[in-house]
Amino acid sequence: MTAISCRHIISMDDLSAEDITTILDTAESFKEVNERRIKKLPTLRGRTIINLFLEPSTRTRTSFEIAAKRLSADAINMTGSSSATVKGESLRDTAQTLSAMACDLIVVRHRYAGAPQVIVECMEAHVINGGDGLHQHPTQALLDLFTIRQHAGRLEGLTVGIVGDISHSRVAGSLVPALRKVGATPVLVAPPTLLPARPDILGAEVATSLDEVLPELDISYLLRVQTERAEDMPFPSLREYARFYGMNETRLAAAKPEMLVMHPGPMNRGVEISSAVADSPRAIVLDQVNAGVAVRMAVMYLLLGGEPHGAAA
Repeated sequence: MTAISCRHIISMDDLSAEDITTILDTAESFKEVNERRIKKLPTLRGRTIINLFLEPSTRTRTSFEIAAKRLSADAINMTGSSSATVKGESLRDTAQTLSAMACDLIVVRHRYAGAPQVIVECMEAHVINGGDGLHQHPTQALLDLFTIRQHAGRLEGLTVGIVGDISHSRVAGSLVPALRKVGATPVLVAPPTLLPARPDILGAEVATSLDEVLPELDISYLLRVQTERAEDMPFPSLREYARFYGMNETRLAAAKPEMLVMHPGPMNRGVEISSAVADSPRAIVLDQVNAGVAVRMAVMYLLLGGEPHGAAA
């Protein structure tokens, strides 16, 4: 079977450009499976996958769970409230306990950066990073690449503007290196207070005015403004943020006619994106959600192996 070069997917640094292409190509065929009336395959029957989500999540956890079940794996969900970590057990002890149960793959989401690497050091199982602190979220970047390729027909040569809270975004932390690996140009767009101290380290162009770079963009990728922390936000108000960095009908009209709008969700309508734009044909947010299942099926299949999914047609 086709394989990828890594045993774990902790960051985009683990994947080569060839690995990314393999994952996206494999996801193409799984997307077709997800459009059937019967969506289940025997590919990973007998394999055990644990979703260890020690940070709240709905979209990512559900997507991984559906992906595992559609491949016929035994999927077990563990959250912070249902794990022994609430009783004081260390992450290392939790990993060693799960390792003793002989699971095959574990998806880890944690509020602290580096937590998936701790799991790697304690287990024989394959590990996928489902998002760790402010570090990375590699399968989000992969599903974003898949969605872009589906709509634009290519990745190489595209200019992608990533707009918003760059300094606190693990989405940006994964998407920037992912875009560079496939020959696209990432541009970080944010007020200076939402940029890291050394934005040049990320390896992307930087702009502080969305209106100035908008005509160059093939994709406008809007990051969520964390309204739950609005009192501590480094800008005067949500209204002012929307005025200068929100994607609205006026900005959409000023962009290339073929420019697409993306968002990792959940969206704050009226802040980083207006309802008119969110509901327009040029917003492909729901396509990103749909792509997440196919891409995560592909990653599980390529890490664990299994019979070719065409055999279940």
